Amino acid sequence: MTLTALFSTLSFVAIALLLSLWQRLGLERDLVVGTIRAAIQLIAVGYILHVVFNLRDWPFLVLMILLMTLVASNNAAKRGSGLEGIFFKVFVAIAVAEIMSMALLLGLNIVDTSPRFIIPLSGMIIGNSMIACSLLLNRLQDEVQSRSEEIKVALSLGATSRQAIDNALRGAIRASTIPVIDSLKTVGLVQLPGMMTGLIIGGADPVQAVRYQLLILFSLTAVATLSSIILVFITYPTMFTKSHQLKPTFFHRF
Repeated sequence: MTLTALFSTLSFVAIALLLSLWQRLGLERDLVVGTIRAAIQLIAVGYILHVVFNLRDWPFLVLMILLMTLVASNNAAKRGSGLEGIFFKVFVAIAVAEIMSMALLLGLNIVDTSPRFIIPLSGMIIGNSMIACSLLLNRLQDEVQSRSEEIKVALSLGATSRQAIDNALRGAIRASTIPVIDSLKTVGLVQLPGMMTGLIIGGADPVQAVRYQLLILFSLTAVATLSSIILVFITYPTMFTKSHQLKPTFFHRF
């Protein structure tokens, strides 16, 4: 793609800006800031990846993945602001999902050990895990709020915190996996996913592109489920006291 063609893509942003102005949506500032940030971040990452790919040293690879995990954890943790130690808990959930996924991919020789494969795949895994954690934290708080009386009644009847909040936990986990499950159901019929489209545009055989895309879809399904389950089970205990009572400070947030 030429620079002229690249700059021409800004016309899509211009359309969104005009629509926002027309309908008085107030999205203009966010659109401009988001566009500038996306351009700067992607250009910077492109140069960094160019250096990392050429170095092929594991310390730089690990540092790159660690940085991505930290940024993703910070972003997802904002959805659970007020929950005790939420950044560390999100980091653990994302890191475990990343480590287990890459260990399986590399251990079974599904992908090459080259940074050119590991970093893009790690980015997809970490990004999907971040989205799952964000959705989980949002839904968990909504579930606890809407089921507060149910939880209190269960606790008053002698239920443990785990028993009282069980329905809320299940609802939150189900909600966090909806995007990836819906993608599985509609892929190929409604959309051609990013990796498959990129490979085809790059000249790859469509059948080979499909194989790689299935690899991504299946791994991201496991990642979303795993990170959600890990996060929910290390987060919910902080909502209760040692006596299995809901912390008043938690409900003051609502």
